[in-house]
Amino acid sequence: MEKELSEMTLEELWDLFPIFLVKHDDQWNEYYKEIESTMTDLLAGYPVKRISHIGSTAIQGIWAKNIVDVMVEISEKADMKEIAHILEQNGFIKMSNEKRRISLNIGYTKEGFANKVYHIHLRYTGDNDELYFRDYLNEHPQIAKEYEALKLELWKRYEHNRDAYTAAKTDFIHKWTEKAHMLYGKRY
Repeated sequence: MEKELSEMTLEELWDLFPIFLVKHDDQWNEYYKEIESTMTDLLAGYPVKRISHIGSTAIQGIWAKNIVDVMVEISEKADMKEIAHILEQNGFIKMSNEKRRISLNIGYTKEGFANKVYHIHLRYTGDNDELYFRDYLNEHPQIAKEYEALKLELWKRYEHNRDAYTAAKTDFIHKWTEKAHMLYGKRY
């Protein structure tokens, strides 16, 4: 009998769901619009302030994991756990639960990735550095290409260790996010 995803160790999950990068695909924008519509419908009765396409699939022209990241910003008055529960009742799986952030996903199966995979990042309004990073890289294609080169270099080294892959990108992301905040001010 196969294990359920919830019964697997982190190492088993990383083997089943390795880091993989693919060339930019304009279809990612369509996938985002589909999940945005789903989020809008599922959370119609909740104080959602903004739904945004984030992550590398939101940056034009660079290689990325074939996973669409979506940030759902909610009012400070909202009950984040209640909103996460609504998503879980509709097939999303909770990945992490921090004090002011909850991440969920859909598209992970016991056989591996589904055709469409999404990561949903629940945040309170204003916890949105990813928007600044996304905008900066889209407006500075040479920096986007540097980010792509870093990701391609790290891909095989950390193919089966998502935490290390993410950690190795952190300094680059912080550097350019800070520059974006200086340039854009209080855009969001």
